[in-house]
Amino acid sequence: MTNAAMPTGQEIAAAKTPHDIFLSNLIMNHILLFTGFAAFGGKYIFLLVLVPIISLCCLAYTFYRAKTVLREDSEFVYIHWQIAWKWSRLFLMVLGLLISVSVLGFLAQHYLDFKRELVYGLVGGVGMLPTLVATLILVIIESDSLHHARSGTFPNWVVRRFKPRD
Repeated sequence: MTNAAMPTGQEIAAAKTPHDIFLSNLIMNHILLFTGFAAFGGKYIFLLVLVPIISLCCLAYTFYRAKTVLREDSEFVYIHWQIAWKWSRLFLMVLGLLISVSVLGFLAQHYLDFKRELVYGLVGGVGMLPTLVATLILVIIESDSLHHARSGTFPNWVVRRFKPRD
């Protein structure tokens, strides 16, 4: 933080919350839970529907809290919720791309008689690959944001964007 008092322990704990939620969604839900359900095969494949449901709940809560947290209460906590909101929004756009490509692939297979292998290749290359890469990059970015929250600081780009008051 620039020219401001060090945040209290309670503020640090509150600032870690959005990053913990986002990292839990990325790592535990999108990586571990998805992989676990997919590895069990056809018998448990219906459980994959839990992954987007949990993800949308986490993202919706992050969006809600980022809009309701007050800057006047604690600017440190407010800015960390805004950081999580920014990366959650990016992740939601990537998930939107995946859903769009998947729906287009389904429609192309059923109405345009595309071969199944072609559709799998398109959905995998244009939808799944960017989602996986974005997930891994966002894990790194959010881990850095969580470190800043724990140490009572902001990333450099945040200071320029949100201009914390003195």
